[in-house]
Amino acid sequence: MSDTTTIDPATAAAYQFEGQDIPWLIDHWAEHRAEHPFLVWEPKDTEGRTWTYAEFAEDTRRVAAGLAARGVTKGDMVLIHAENCPEAVVAWYACARVGATAVTTNTRSVAAEVSYFIEHTGCVGAITQPKFAALVAEAGPDLGWIVVTDDNSGIAAAPEELAHGRDGFDSLYGDAADCPVRDREPLLPAGILFTSGTTSKPKAVVHTHANALWAAKVNPTNIDLHPDDIYLASLPFFHVNTQSWAIWSVLGVGATVVLQPKFSASRFWPVIEQYGVTHISLIPFVITAALEQGVPEDHTVRIGVFGLIMPILDQMLGMRVVAAYGMTELVTHCIHSNPFEQYPELAMGKVSPGYEYLIVKEDGALAGVGETGELWIRGIRGVSVCLEYHGNAEATEKFFTSDGWARTGDMVQLMEDGNIVYRDRDKDALKVGGENVSAREVEDVIRSAGQPLKDVAVVAKSHPMLDMVGVAFVILGDPNADEAAVSEAILTTCRDNLADFKRPRAVYFLEEFPTAELGKISKKDLRELADTYPALD
Repeated sequence: MSDTTTIDPATAAAYQFEGQDIPWLIDHWAEHRAEHPFLVWEPKDTEGRTWTYAEFAEDTRRVAAGLAARGVTKGDMVLIHAENCPEAVVAWYACARVGATAVTTNTRSVAAEVSYFIEHTGCVGAITQPKFAALVAEAGPDLGWIVVTDDNSGIAAAPEELAHGRDGFDSLYGDAADCPVRDREPLLPAGILFTSGTTSKPKAVVHTHANALWAAKVNPTNIDLHPDDIYLASLPFFHVNTQSWAIWSVLGVGATVVLQPKFSASRFWPVIEQYGVTHISLIPFVITAALEQGVPEDHTVRIGVFGLIMPILDQMLGMRVVAAYGMTELVTHCIHSNPFEQYPELAMGKVSPGYEYLIVKEDGALAGVGETGELWIRGIRGVSVCLEYHGNAEATEKFFTSDGWARTGDMVQLMEDGNIVYRDRDKDALKVGGENVSAREVEDVIRSAGQPLKDVAVVAKSHPMLDMVGVAFVILGDPNADEAAVSEAILTTCRDNLADFKRPRAVYFLEEFPTAELGKISKKDLRELADTYPALD
């Protein structure tokens, strides 16, 4: 090879997983751990089911054959709008066999939002549940087909929900021998998750086959996961936590995932005891519920994955809490702690192997010890970080610098020993009960309410269970307008156009907004002001 030979970056990225893709990984375990449980479905009131690796591989082949029979081919997008259920998981991996992209969407979304998801990605068909069948049909009148599961995540559907007139999920099961066969393409898109940041509309994060393979390779080491371990997944499948942190981790070592329809405080410890769960994901409301239920002295959980170093949690929960930071775009834990180091309390850990980090101040300089700046992460596009935002080159270019750094929007501080401490989220992003919310998106909807507004600003207000909720501060364009009527019009418009977790819980009226540098609205001051108002339910 000549000294001047260069390798195209995309070619080099794909070469890291040459001859591999998601179906290859499933089939690998179907061959080498055929009878080991992969997916355990644990609904609330009905009998569950367990899929071994061999059974799961077979079912995904059969559904892939059914998708192909409906005309789904490589590169097509398929909507999966469902709460946690085994059909959603089987369908996601069946799409991967076909070479299609599974578009998993938040079930708390209203029809206007689902319509945007469908149109933005160009979905050719949809898989949903009886409770959402009418909404999906309204949102996607041009969809080629809609398939509906028999029940709502283990709960019997109401008669009116069953009157949808669509084919059932069983209609997707074909002959496994007819499963499409294609070349393995590591950088082929496999899944899309929508995430809110600071822009108006949610962005479609593209995960490739290589992204899943990367997570499967590095996640188990990050969280001390072994082949006979069991990960409890109760957070939504349409989020990266369950898709990557839980399921792709399990697929890295041939372990087991227990899937619940949703988080249940009353069943949290009983399910852990029933299955001998060893790993869980911890977010504030899970921790609160776990402690309120009483922590059993002899529980089996070895690892709880959380965002910060908090030694008191280890003691209170009786498990090792592993700090892990990531976001949908970054695929998995790009910063984490390990059991061989000691960390300051509230630190985030150190950058994970395979990633680089910078802390960049507002003036573009790198932060020194004790200084705060925005966290930038660099990995390999389509492998250790997402490929792109589908259909949004402008957002992709804004997120990634020209030399590959991902601007996370999270403000962190550099400590003397190289640790990182979380300081704040970008002023225009909220985290409501684990859900990302774009303040800008909510503000745009409020402005569409047709009310006389001079300005509007949405910020977070502290909440005992959800950590934070959104509230709206507005300045009336007409000082004589009826505040109660304006408030009701704003809240009604938000109910019609936004998922419940995005809607502001209250509208507050001001004559002027506090300002920061260059006359910009000081959302920090508005957040502090919001917390002086009465608590919200």
